[in-house]
Amino acid sequence: MKGIDLRSDTVTRPSPEMRAAMATAEVGDDVYGEDPTVNRLEAMAAEMLGKEAALFVSSGTQSNLLALMSHCERGDEYIVGQQGHTYKYEGGGAAVLGSIQPQPLDYEPDGSLDLGRVEAAIKPDDSHFAKTRLLCLENTQAGKVLSLDYLRRAGEFAAAKGLGLHLDGARIFNAAVDLGVAVTEISRYFGSVSVCLSKGLGAPVGSMLCGSRGLMAKARRWRKVLGGGMRQAGVLAAAGIYALEHNVERLAEDHENARALAEGLARVAEVSVSPGGAQTNMVYVTVQPRRSEGLREYLRQRGILVSGQETIRLVTHLDVDRNDIERFVGTAKEFFASAAWPA
Repeated sequence: MKGIDLRSDTVTRPSPEMRAAMATAEVGDDVYGEDPTVNRLEAMAAEMLGKEAALFVSSGTQSNLLALMSHCERGDEYIVGQQGHTYKYEGGGAAVLGSIQPQPLDYEPDGSLDLGRVEAAIKPDDSHFAKTRLLCLENTQAGKVLSLDYLRRAGEFAAAKGLGLHLDGARIFNAAVDLGVAVTEISRYFGSVSVCLSKGLGAPVGSMLCGSRGLMAKARRWRKVLGGGMRQAGVLAAAGIYALEHNVERLAEDHENARALAEGLARVAEVSVSPGGAQTNMVYVTVQPRRSEGLREYLRQRGILVSGQETIRLVTHLDVDRNDIERFVGTAKEFFASAAWPA
């Protein structure tokens, strides 16, 4: 029986067509700027995001770190969400490797940072304080999409306060598809944007950092310093090109499957679906603590993988279809009805 993995959209595997593109990719030495497939991917990403230049890197973590180190100097500060990936889930790289101080703030329920609270967190021009240089937003944030009005106001705010503005846009195409707009309607407000190719877009490896030519030149140098210079990387870049050409519009299918998943689980009395149901391709559910571990094990024994403890995040992606959604909901119902797993 087919396995179902709802832990993350990072678990996607390249399709046969993507593998064929990788196998036939023309390559060169990218550190010398001579890999034609990498160059094509970078030009494509820059054009799609409406930026002057782009840089192909190994991961979203590296992409975000390069952005922070390119915007900021040692002893500077960036303002970020308390649950933001650049702060909480990327090993503290900005502080450890960039000597950049994070100033975390709680997210609002919609995934935004209150701009009034951001303003209050900006440090005075005083030798006692780190210099506040950068505001970092995330879109989507826990699957939630930031509104275009909020992005406009954030862009105006950052400009007025003399701050750089970076977007951890790992799933920016999910946000654009959800809003029904070109991705440039989101990216236009930011000095730099990080985009993952290896999540919903289905590539096996890689992210893009997009911004001005000057900023990307700094990022390219830091990439080398951090050990991220790759050689015949066109084999990987070809997968990214395929992803951008074929897998953006289909993200709508993942969102539809997430809605079907939320609706199905809402009919299971023992499961509580977070308000709003599906958030793009993510559904958050809670079950009673004493049943959480049993549910995960019951699912695992039947070839279904999920992550989380009391709160479980379920993520749809291109390797999950509607039959898988129905099977998951049915298996969850079986678990709660089973005498082997008492209340």
